[in-house]
Amino acid sequence: MPGSSISKWHYVYVLRSEKDKNLYIGYAVDLMRRLGQHNARKNFSTKSRTPFKMIYVEATLNEEDAKRREGYFKTSQGRRFLKLRLIKYFNSVNSE
Repeated sequence: MPGSSISKWHYVYVLRSEKDKNLYIGYAVDLMRRLGQHNARKNFSTKSRTPFKMIYVEATLNEEDAKRREGYFKTSQGRRFLKLRLIKYFNSVNSE
């Protein structure tokens, strides 16, 4: 369609380390490539904690919104939000 532009999604994601069970919060445009980079140990801050499992994703068409949301998730209030949002997930993995 003339004049239309293809929008690019921006993702905020939460990974859970299978090794230490801690969370990692990040931002990406290519979500699966980014997960692959983490699990291939190409990210300095996460390479000692692999493998990772993606447990939560939010998508937006605006980069600034996604980066703001990432920052929020990294606050204590944001982590409380995620804990409540993922309560069923955490209950299921804790009962294994």
